[in-house]
Order: sequence, then C-alpha cells, then structure tokens
Amino acid sequence: MLERVRTARAADLDSLFVGDHHGVPQPYYQNVPILGRLLAEWGNRTAGALFLLPLWHPVLVAEQVGTLAAVAEGRFVLQVGLGDGARQFGSFGVPIKQRPSRFEESLSVIRSLFAGETVDHDGRYRIEGARVAPIPPEPVEIWIGASALPAIDRAARLGDGWIASPHLTDEAAIEHLAIYRDHESAYHRLGKAVIRRDIYVGESSEEARATSIPVVEKGYRGFDPRALVIGSVEEVAARFEELYRAGYQEILVRSLMSDQKAAVASLERLARVKEMVAP
Repeated sequence: MLERVRTARAADLDSLFVGDHHGVPQPYYQNVPILGRLLAEWGNRTAGALFLLPLWHPVLVAEQVGTLAAVAEGRFVLQVGLGDGARQFGSFGVPIKQRPSRFEESLSVIRSLFAGETVDHDGRYRIEGARVAPIPPEPVEIWIGASALPAIDRAARLGDGWIASPHLTDEAAIEHLAIYRDHESAYHRLGKAVIRRDIYVGESSEEARATSIPVVEKGYRGFDPRALVIGSVEEVAARFEELYRAGYQEILVRSLMSDQKAAVASLERLARVKEMVAP
C-alpha cells in the first residue's frame, strides 16, 4: 500500500481513499490506522475514507474523522455507505434490516458533531451529551455510495456527492446518473457525481488484455467485464473522457490487478491518462 501511494503521488493523482470491510478471513488493513500511516506519504492533496455507517457508532466515526481531518494536510472527504453481507453484520451483531434507519440516524448525528454541537439522541443509537474534539478544521464533504434506486434517492437527499457503483457498465452508469440528477432536482439540491472504476492501464492494448485475462476469466468480483476499464493509455483516457462528458465529475480508480508489479505499472501510466483527459 505504501508503494502504491508513493506511485500515485508521483503520478500526480488527485486524491487518496481507503475502503471499509469487516469480518473477512484474509488480511484487510482497517481504514483509520492505515490512512493515518498513508497520509504521511500523501502530502497536501485530497484524502478520505469509506465508513459503512450501520456498522459504526456515529460518535466514534466523528472522533476518528475529526482526528484524520485535523492531521491531513489537504481536504478530507468522508465516503459512507450502507454495507452488505451477513458475515459483516453478524460480526457486529447489527440487524441487517436496520441498515437504512441506522445509516440516516448516524449521518445526522455525525454532521451535528462535526458542527461542534453537543448531541443527545434516542433511536437506533442512544447518545447522551456527546461532543467531539478535534472537529474537522474545514467542512467535510460527504459522498454517499449507492446503486439501488432507494439508495440513490437517499444520496440525492442527504449527500454532498454520490458515488456510482463500480459494477455498472458505462451505459448503466450514465442511466443511473440521470436518475440521480432527477432526484436531486426534486430536492432542490446539487451534489457531486462520482464513479469508481476498476482498471488496468497496460503498455499497449494487447498487453493490457493479455495481463488481465486471467483475472477477468475468474469472474473478477462478479462484475460484468464491460464495467472494467482495461486497455492502453489512449483507450483508458477515451473511456474516462466519455464518463466526464456524460456528467461525472470525479473518477475513483482501483487496480483490478493484485500482482504488485502490474498494479504499480498501471498507476504509473495513469499520469499519462490524466494528461490526456480534461474533466
């Protein structure tokens, strides 16, 4: 992870984010401690972390984010989502059917705590006299990941931005963006449209496909292969250009290659992709 962050910084990429996952058998570096370490390598560019809110107590999230935002040199963005999976929710003893109500309550409490308020709350979470310090030194944008229609509506109603799911094909992503903007309009709000793409940027079109074929053929994360961005610098830039023209304002990338050498090489080539794309 350190090598990839250093490579991303050298490639002049704009932001750094880490995810949130729990109860998994393989090693998974948890978001707060690993981001704290990575910030030392990242400098003054945007950084942030995902929190699956129903699995966290909102006071703890506000405390952790307040500290991370205070030590980060650049802007901090909080990504949030409902989360899924019986294993994750079972690990915490959280009823999975309570995800939407827990999410909305938690987000409301977190925003109040970020504002420096003392919070009392009686709902899914019982909170008495909570206050956190440090609070973020600058306003924290909150981007909500959502793919189901009710979740997209929630993102339009509550978020400063919406993150489209990486499993969407480009065509589906453009359709979902139109739905998001329609819901935003109904709430008289305007947020940032963000999409995540799982990618491999190759030396050439042929090398990119040859390198990624074994990963794709194994059914990478259950994604439709058309949702993956695989190709030469020029091909990846063209895919990103289409998404920007469609109305997406930020593209988050994750390497679909677990092989470190391939992942780092792909990150290095993203510098050229960025030069070619004008969002």
